[in-house]
Amino acid sequence: QVQLVESGGGLVQAGGSLRLSCAASGRTFSRYAMGWFRQAPGKEREFVAAISWSGGSTYYPDSVKGRFTISRDNGKNTVYLQMNSLKPEDTAVYYCAARLGDIATKTFQYNYWGQGTQVTVSS
Repeated sequence: QVQLVESGGGLVQAGGSLRLSCAASGRTFSRYAMGWFRQAPGKEREFVAAISWSGGSTYYPDSVKGRFTISRDNGKNTVYLQMNSLKPEDTAVYYCAARLGDIATKTFQYNYWGQGTQVTVSS
């Protein structure tokens, strides 16, 4: 079992930056691949970033590539999402998720989810 708690969301102007954190409980965090997803009102939850259990592999969709960076600190049981050059269309609730196994990009591939943190980007 893994419990996930996101933090770091807030209101930022377009072009600004935010860093989200996701703290995980449990002693086996380093065995889990981690992902970030987001969901805007009226839209489906979409993939934002993923990182392998070791941190050696990362993956991003084109919509955030070059602007967002996922990282993890297995010693602190925490995964991060650094978001730069934010745009109004990045406004959403951001969720972190965990899965045993390889890096993945689909919501159904993840077993554990946090409660989400709101990110609002004003124009």
